Amino acid sequence: MKELEYPFDVNYIMKNKKKMKKELLLKPGLIEKNIAILGGSTTSEIKNMLELFLLNYGIKSNFYESEYNKFYEDAMFGNEELDNFKPDIIYIHTTNRNIIEYPNMYDDEKIIEDKLNYEYNKFSKIWEKLFEKFNATIIQNNFEYPYYRLLGNKDASDIHGRTNFITRLNQKFYEYAQNHKNFFINDINYVSSCYGLDKWANQFYWHMYKYAMEVPAIPYLSFNIANIIKSIYGKNKKAFVLDLDNTLWGGIVGDDGVENLAIGPEVPSGQVYTEFQNYLKEYKDLGIILNVNSKNEYENAIAGLNHPAGTLKPDDFIIIKANWNPKNLNIKDIAEELNLGADSFVFVDDNPAERKICREYIDGLSTPEIDVPENYIKIIDKNAYFEMTNFSNEDLKKNELYKDNAKRSQMMATFDNYDDYLKSLNMKAEISTFKPIYLERISQLSNKSNQFNLTTKRYSLADIEAVNNDENYIKLYGKLEDIFGDNGVITVVIGNIKNNDELHIDLWIMSCRVLKRNMEFAMMDKLVEKAKEKGIKTIYGYYYPTLKNKMVKDFYSTTQGFEEISCDSEGNKIYKLDISNGYTNKNNVIEVYE
Repeated sequence: MKELEYPFDVNYIMKNKKKMKKELLLKPGLIEKNIAILGGSTTSEIKNMLELFLLNYGIKSNFYESEYNKFYEDAMFGNEELDNFKPDIIYIHTTNRNIIEYPNMYDDEKIIEDKLNYEYNKFSKIWEKLFEKFNATIIQNNFEYPYYRLLGNKDASDIHGRTNFITRLNQKFYEYAQNHKNFFINDINYVSSCYGLDKWANQFYWHMYKYAMEVPAIPYLSFNIANIIKSIYGKNKKAFVLDLDNTLWGGIVGDDGVENLAIGPEVPSGQVYTEFQNYLKEYKDLGIILNVNSKNEYENAIAGLNHPAGTLKPDDFIIIKANWNPKNLNIKDIAEELNLGADSFVFVDDNPAERKICREYIDGLSTPEIDVPENYIKIIDKNAYFEMTNFSNEDLKKNELYKDNAKRSQMMATFDNYDDYLKSLNMKAEISTFKPIYLERISQLSNKSNQFNLTTKRYSLADIEAVNNDENYIKLYGKLEDIFGDNGVITVVIGNIKNNDELHIDLWIMSCRVLKRNMEFAMMDKLVEKAKEKGIKTIYGYYYPTLKNKMVKDFYSTTQGFEEISCDSEGNKIYKLDISNGYTNKNNVIEVYE
């Protein structure tokens, strides 16, 4: 919903929130999560706004709210309602008003250090208690700066200053986050500074309603929390599709010529475009895929990208579409070539008409409302399309992995027999029970895989850790490498053992990069091997249809030889495979090792 992307109209959202919620609840494929809000101040409107932003990301939320300022009691002593709620996410909404032991001018260094440790230990005990009880993901606010400075500028450097105290306390929170993978900081210090601290700390809303920020600031806070949660559950975007003229450089390359484009240090407008290209290059280095969609002659586009002052070169892009086709069709072609859903893309184009056409014709495509070039970075950055929560080595290599796939496609064209092509790749697969080193990547893959995803279940890192520690599960990951390189962890199977001799496959996912490489056969062979070791006689598979996973609707029956035993009116299917009388391995092109 365009109204819920930055920059948004706060008054419009507040006024139309019920209508927008009703519309968003009709979105197909919503995933459902339990979110507990433990507040140090009033949180009801925060919950309402958070619900709206999460629905826009495809997440339907059930909420538990603590009573006013009962965050500590709920966390440390619990209550039956919270215990029964079983939260997936716990959001602790505290602010600088919940700091009790501020320093004063009479305190010496030791007393101030004791106060700092008191405040930090109060919170760290809360986090540890919640982890122990719920094994949920925790999102904790840091602290915004105080709305007054008794010491003026010295408040930031003197140990007696509240600004200094909050800075040091925040740093302790960050160090905790660096060492706990299921713990995330909601950076209200940054959000409040962007919003304007004087407005944020509007005293009227505190004394009248016990809101720690003014009500018009709440959508910005809730949007920030929603971005963390949608990232945890794999709702991030994966790629840019970028226009060229007046987007990556100033001017029209076909009309003005390469030499007259505005880019580089010579003119202020050129510096703006250079900074934007540098920004995109940094995203590419994080594993975000860059593509071009430009109405241009191909030769002119390449010449523009080879401008000596440009940061981005043709090699930085996976696909370059420079032609005169409608841009919405180009985007669909790019999605098909990369084997990604069109909703994985952020389309950046200076032309509002092109944005409107693409937004209307491509469901789920994000089209930021960029205006002047000086605001390109701000608008894209504030939308947090690529919010980082889990990050793996595979992300750093993603552009190279897609380029390797292009080489495989070129090589495949030289073979008449597909099996011969697969054997020529000299594929080797590591298939094994989960290892701690891969848990973060496994969680990430479970949330990013949409096409080869039979049950569409989403697992946070905490969920994956719980599965890994449960002996009632068979859990396998698969890595695949070939003559072109190592694809990393690209497939996961989780099976739940029931009634001693049944295995129910809760999750089977695979990256679209390795489709049709026989990895699904190698995984099935290993799954049956592990199942037999556990005395399993029957394996059950499940398929729950979505708009994106139609490619695997017959996977169990056609590909793996399961028997379909039920199908309801919505297309949800259950399959079974009897392995008690033997099983014949299907993989004959991949060398498998543990």
